[in-house]
Amino acid sequence: MSPRTSTRTAGPRVVPPDVARLLARADAELAAAEAAADAAERFVHAHLAALRAAAAVVALRGRPSRRSGARSVWDMLAVVEPGLSAWSVYFASGARLRAAVDAGHGEEVPPARADELVACAEDFRDEVGMLVDPDAGFARPFATASAAS
Repeated sequence: MSPRTSTRTAGPRVVPPDVARLLARADAELAAAEAAADAAERFVHAHLAALRAAAAVVALRGRPSRRSGARSVWDMLAVVEPGLSAWSVYFASGARLRAAVDAGHGEEVPPARADELVACAEDFRDEVGMLVDPDAGFARPFATASAAS
């Protein structure tokens, strides 16, 4: 096959630095969610992990125009990557509960809901990772990167 007909490029795909940083931050939030004993804390960290992963997709694809009406990262995600719109609906549904936790009402988070959100955030992060770099598989290559930036 000649180079003109091949769709693959030589070497690994380069992940833009801002996308890599967001994924590293998502990984750090997932680690915090997995380490937390409190259901509310697990929920918040998992939700933040999903937000960071969604922001990575928006950074990769580009923000939609203002005319799209997308204001939240979940709205933007559905516009720029329609294949992830079910995830955007799911995680957007947790925003009100996260706001309640942020306001000091952590007792409102049932442990089963926190566990579900952690599992879904992990699955979503893996799906985003495959989208960003299909050659990476389900590995989380950004887990060891600095999440402080």
